[in-house]
Amino acid sequence: MTKESDQEHLLLLTGKLAEKSLEKTMKSIGEEDFTYEVHNLGISVAALMTTDMIKRRLKDTRNADRIIVPGLCAGDIDEVSAELGVPIFRGPKDLKDLPVYFGKGAEPPDLSQYDARIFAEIVDAPDVSIESVVAQAAAYKADGADVIDIGCLPGRDFPQLEEIITTLVAEGYTVSLDSVDPEQLVRGGKAGAHYLLSLKESTLWVADEVDSIPVLIPESPEDQDSLYRSIDAMQEKGKPFIADCILDPIHFGFTRSIVRYQALRDKYPDIEIMMGTGNLSELTEADTGGMNTMMLGMMSEMHITNLLTTAVSDHAKKSVAELDLGRRIMFRARDDNSLPKGYHGGLTSLHERKPFNYEFEEIQETASQIKDANYRIQVTEEGVHIYNRDGLQTNTDPFALFEHLDTLQEDAPHAYYIGVELARAQIAWQLGKRYVQDEELDWGVAYRSTQDDKADPHKLHKAEGATMKARKQRRKKAQEEKKTQRLNDENNQQQDEKKP
Repeated sequence: MTKESDQEHLLLLTGKLAEKSLEKTMKSIGEEDFTYEVHNLGISVAALMTTDMIKRRLKDTRNADRIIVPGLCAGDIDEVSAELGVPIFRGPKDLKDLPVYFGKGAEPPDLSQYDARIFAEIVDAPDVSIESVVAQAAAYKADGADVIDIGCLPGRDFPQLEEIITTLVAEGYTVSLDSVDPEQLVRGGKAGAHYLLSLKESTLWVADEVDSIPVLIPESPEDQDSLYRSIDAMQEKGKPFIADCILDPIHFGFTRSIVRYQALRDKYPDIEIMMGTGNLSELTEADTGGMNTMMLGMMSEMHITNLLTTAVSDHAKKSVAELDLGRRIMFRARDDNSLPKGYHGGLTSLHERKPFNYEFEEIQETASQIKDANYRIQVTEEGVHIYNRDGLQTNTDPFALFEHLDTLQEDAPHAYYIGVELARAQIAWQLGKRYVQDEELDWGVAYRSTQDDKADPHKLHKAEGATMKARKQRRKKAQEEKKTQRLNDENNQQQDEKKP
């Protein structure tokens, strides 16, 4: 396409193998407020493009107002942009994501807003050092916690209670104290705790002793009338409070406790309510992402804006991060009067809504054009595909592919690399996840890779992998040995010629 009138003109750089697919994808986007031109930079694989290649090979910017390069393009794009005099931007890592990139698939939703406050409990605090409490608080805050809850132990002395609270408050944390001992609650309130968990009708007097906001609970889970009386008493005094019906574990009153929350909301439409999710996530052996999302959905419907969680069990370590993302999704979906679907994939750790971007026929067409020995790996519904100039192989079991990869048998580093990539590809196929060669699988909030955390994505220089370094060292060593052998042969030949 050529530039027309005031429309922005884009130049999309790619490689030979992706050129047709890129043209097809751009045509599928339809009419836009820009024109574009696809330009093959003279390389086979677009993902191997670097900014140095662009500087050497792109002599004509085609009157472009903006240049789009592959998402995996390595190098300093600011530098080459300044040299060419045209703004350069990285596109998505997979060209099939270009419709979303250009706003056709879905606009990235604004997930900055939420109305649920997360209380993250540090359990058994009397047995934990102050340094450990501060470290745990920092980790919780990084995952999205708003309030650090200090969990006491029934019948246990807590001599460092005040010091822990004053230390956290001095560090800028909002703090709550969780205890059944009214004396500890008073101490915590006087030390500066912002919230006190939890006051019953029989201990409601504590609220008159301190300025902390109390969380009210019933005398027993079945005695909701005692909770209602406490609420009425606090309302008469005009003091702030939060009410909590207590969520029971599955098979110990879980469903009935949900009904209690709904009854509480119906009776008091405007009060603040808390729900503790730990009795579900900690005490159910299942992935916590789904459970926490479900609980947030109920909270969103009932406008419960305070939640208490723990992250003690090994399988529940990411609960705070899950709840942080989930509350943002639920807020946005409720505000949009929409289902909580299509906003963010971070809570679908094991599966993805659209895991396979390519059809088998597309891979067959690409494979037929390959002229070099480098292996490419892709995944479709049919299985894992690996191909180079020697042909395309497909299977759901990577071990079944071994016999077809003859060139790897004398190249240990490359074999190791291909083994890792095939393992990733197999996992992606089994679970239904997106796979991009040379990239870690995306596990959502369940695992956040630290890879390239400190790198500026605008100036990305991907670190050379260990297997690539090993292959270069091996090749260099072989060349040196060959050179040494040649010199020895020449020396021996000269010695032979000197003999009579």
